[in-house]
Amino acid sequence: METLTLNIPPAVGLTDEQFYQICLANDEWRIELTAEGELIIMPPTGGESGIRNSGLTAKVYIWNEQAKLGKVFDSSTEFRLPNGAYRSPDVSWVKQERWDALTPDQRRRFPPICPDFVIELRSQTDSLKKLRAKMQEYRDNGAWLGWLIDPITPLVEIYLPGVEVEVINFTFEQPPTLSGEDVLPGFILSLTQILNP
Repeated sequence: METLTLNIPPAVGLTDEQFYQICLANDEWRIELTAEGELIIMPPTGGESGIRNSGLTAKVYIWNEQAKLGKVFDSSTEFRLPNGAYRSPDVSWVKQERWDALTPDQRRRFPPICPDFVIELRSQTDSLKKLRAKMQEYRDNGAWLGWLIDPITPLVEIYLPGVEVEVINFTFEQPPTLSGEDVLPGFILSLTQILNP
């Protein structure tokens, strides 16, 4: 199944509460809302993407368990970005002090915060162009580091504030190793196990 996009006319709009209730009533779907009012309905992930995504989440989680610097989120977490969009990165991480600054109600619902670190993993139903726009949106809304991992092309794109996107083309025999930079200090990700489920 392909991703569906529904346009919500500005005159109709959706309040935060209405969008939250739509997501609760349709919990079998991943639903996002762009800043422009497009409601994006994404199909469930396939097996290989699910294995890769859980591996990525596990690697970040294990690093964070040792570093104890923040909170790790999986792909089912929806964030309300400063531009008004609701997005669900495949993997994300928020610094502890930023998470602690949210109210208990904000933490329970869709946290009104852009993650400090995000990963988007391209699956068969994802448009590379749309994922690139989403990564740029994260960066524009405050993400300090983002990785777009595309096992289809294959390539990795690294998003940092104020610099050109770094594109790494690779082969499955020699996938890259990625650094968490200063955002996730000491975190090194080898894509070998992730890309070969």
